[in-house]
Amino acid sequence: MTHAAMMTGFGNEFATEAIQGALPQGRNSPQRPALGLYAEQLSGTPFTVPRREARRSWMYRIRPSARHPAYRPLPHPGLGAALAPPTPNRLRWDPLPMPDAPTDFVAGLFTMVAAAEAPAAGVSVHLYHANRPMHRVFWSADGELLIVPQQGALTLATELGRFTVAPGEIAVIPRGIRFRANPAHETARGYIAENHGATLRLPDLGPIGANGLANPRDFETPAAWFEDREEPTEIVQKYQHRLFAAGLDHSPFDVVAWHGNLAPYRYDLARFMAINTVSFDHADPSIFTVLTAPTDTAGTANLDFVIFPPRWTVAEDTFRPPWFHRNVMNECMGLIHGVYDGKKGGFEPGGLSLHPMMSAHGPDAAVTEAAMEAQLVPHRIANTLAFMFETRHLLRPTEAALALAQLQAGYDQVWDSLPRHFAGHPR
Repeated sequence: MTHAAMMTGFGNEFATEAIQGALPQGRNSPQRPALGLYAEQLSGTPFTVPRREARRSWMYRIRPSARHPAYRPLPHPGLGAALAPPTPNRLRWDPLPMPDAPTDFVAGLFTMVAAAEAPAAGVSVHLYHANRPMHRVFWSADGELLIVPQQGALTLATELGRFTVAPGEIAVIPRGIRFRANPAHETARGYIAENHGATLRLPDLGPIGANGLANPRDFETPAAWFEDREEPTEIVQKYQHRLFAAGLDHSPFDVVAWHGNLAPYRYDLARFMAINTVSFDHADPSIFTVLTAPTDTAGTANLDFVIFPPRWTVAEDTFRPPWFHRNVMNECMGLIHGVYDGKKGGFEPGGLSLHPMMSAHGPDAAVTEAAMEAQLVPHRIANTLAFMFETRHLLRPTEAALALAQLQAGYDQVWDSLPRHFAGHPR
């Protein structure tokens, strides 16, 4: 259940006010904004990018966000861990257990892999676990946060609105937006891709045409709301993979009105319109891209968010599972529910795998043999939802992730029993 009205349309210019008359007319920063508010702009892109790429919003708030004391370092065992040396090896982790101690969303963050020690580009992949509400506020200066719930819904309160995101949905919190994430029930866990590059957007459709994949109208952005609370509040920011905290004497959720196109949003993955083959072979997994963050090299992503949803497979004379391949991109996969069609076992909901660039991978031995012998009738892949974070930047596991008991020591063995079928050179 949402906390407030939601507005639809990806990348739209929105105008919303919690009190009528709070939005100025014709001027972004009038000399004296209405209701005694302050005008403040949040820019998610440089000022001079082409207009079609610009992301910014104007906020009209009770106090400017500049009113805060100095930040102090806040130690966190799960963030800021050193990255291990680059490895060409394929890695896979079982799901991490829910902590026994009271743990809020911030305390439950754990970095698994990252592109660099100092996040100028690329992506970092975190897991989150929470079993109690946050009594503080969090934001990231390092990148926008793509949140993928796996177990339990999250209630998100942000500067620009409130909403709930559940497994099967995603939420994106732009860089710099302050928010609070609480389990909607008792516990919540999931994945986060922190995008350090260009902002996420819908991929171009090319020959697909005007419709398909994720449609703009299905993205939801919250309407304005605010808190006018004079009470101590800790605010925590992520900066260069480390946390810093400061104390406020008020709630930072004091934006009474806002307009622009930089805002949190939610998307229901069940609304993704899958495109697939109806003849032979099958399309590259890029056909399942929901969102992309491009680079200066055409067709090469800083981050692609790809899903593998329920769908029909009907291809003739075709090896239908994901084929064996080596890729110039780095692939980090997770599973929300069900069984991934490329793995028979060992890849559990809540788990994570990393296939570095050019590492050879594909379906395991059991899936391969079954697919080569299957009767090729129309088949519905159902009751599953897997996803992939893909990036051009080399992903390195953290030393803390490599030390986890959940790291599978025998992952390479899933391909060991692939038999030799070659019958020799015909005479």
